[in-house]
Amino acid sequence: MNEIKEYKEKMFEDIKHIDENGNEYWYARELMKVLEYKEWRKFNKVIQKAMEACNGSNYYILDHFVLEDKMVSIGSNTSRKIKDYKLSRYACYLIVQNCNPRITIIALAQTYFAIQTRKQELSDNEYNVLTEDEKRLYRRNQVKKGNYNLNKTAINSGVKDLARFHNAGYKGLYDGNTADDIFKRKKLRYREDILDNMGSEELADNIFRIAQTDAKLKRDNVDNEYTANSVHYEIGKIVRKAIKEAGGTMPEDLLTPNKSLKELEKENKNNIKLQNVCKDLEKYT
Repeated sequence: MNEIKEYKEKMFEDIKHIDENGNEYWYARELMKVLEYKEWRKFNKVIQKAMEACNGSNYYILDHFVLEDKMVSIGSNTSRKIKDYKLSRYACYLIVQNCNPRITIIALAQTYFAIQTRKQELSDNEYNVLTEDEKRLYRRNQVKKGNYNLNKTAINSGVKDLARFHNAGYKGLYDGNTADDIFKRKKLRYREDILDNMGSEELADNIFRIAQTDAKLKRDNVDNEYTANSVHYEIGKIVRKAIKEAGGTMPEDLLTPNKSLKELEKENKNNIKLQNVCKDLEKYT
């Protein structure tokens, strides 16, 4: 299964380029082929939506989408000029967000770029040297911020019962299991939080679910509770399918850490490194 996962990731790594300053980028036309788009006209529409989303997030578009003219051979010693884009990792993430996630390769791309983009919030070196417990702290803080934003979006979309709304997402991701089912499976004590008792991989699965749901509720201008709950459930299922297709472990099969994050925080009051990680989280979320 790990070989399958590595192969899927390799598809996107193989078309990655590095410039003279060590910055990574992708070409839109190469990404288009991997995502199985046949026509530039259709893919360019997706790019334009992604650029709008970039601008809406208060990022400078030209930092992530750089238009280039290329000359390509069309046979008989002739060539013609075509347009292409140099894309940052974040640009690729926005593009696949605006593609159809029901297509397997799109779902895989969404998983890959979502996880990699979030890892980039810390540099690769910074993230890779973290212990599993430190990664959990980092991911848990992302979940808190993501859920805060998702709650606001859900309320604006007509949701009145947030507990039911969040259960819809859990049921999609965890094969029908509610938050209470997850609580029982993890054998937690009264009032313990299930999110404080997840490993970094399980938290990453939920970050993806949260971000995708938030984006779709906004993108589709959802305005009623029934549709919002349905969207959350369907996104959970799509994330679950993407994990399976990538050769990953289903979230309910991941091990529950021996200690909750609350316990770790209490035990490490004098741990300077852990305190610094917690402080740094404020900069990255």
